[in-house]
This record gives sequence, structure tokens and C-alpha cells, in this order.
Amino acid sequence: MDQSTDETSTTKHKFMLFVSGMSVKSGHAIENLRKICDHYLANNYDLEIIDISRDTEQAVIHQIVAIPTLIRTNPLPKRIILGDLSDKQKVLRILNISE
Repeated sequence: MDQSTDETSTTKHKFMLFVSGMSVKSGHAIENLRKICDHYLANNYDLEIIDISRDTEQAVIHQIVAIPTLIRTNPLPKRIILGDLSDKQKVLRILNISE
């Protein structure tokens, strides 16, 4: 069996998206990530959206210094992306997701 580095079909992806309230950038990040996940990881991902204006403890624990911030916790290695996730090709490359 091919042991490629792309694990999109076998491993459940887990994401934490840190936002602050419902700012325009936060809304775009949520929308962009959901589109990418629904298209490339259909039914194979968990997404936790954390509003740091309501849950400051999580921001401290995960050392969030900018928002929106996406953290992929599974599969390893952990990946972090800052911004509204509008550059689909960049997001796919960083998260190691094949088109």
C-alpha cells in the first residue's frame, strides 16, 4: 500500500478555529474553512470554534496572539494558520490536503 504523506482519507482531522466575536474576518475564516473541509474532508473532520472574547482561558492556553487562528491538532504534526483562510491553495498546502 502506498504510504504517502497525505492522510486525508484515513485520519480524522481535528481543528480549533480561534475567532473574536463575529467580526468580518472571523466570519470569513469560518466560512472559508467550512467550504474547504466540506469539499476535501467530507465527514472526516471535527471543527471547534472558540470565541476568545468569551473564552479567554483557551486563548492563553493555546498562546493565541492573533485572530483568526486555525490550529490543526490531528493528524500530527500540529499546524497553525493565521488569517481569514481565503487563500485556498495555501491552506491546502499547509494542512497537507490533496486536491
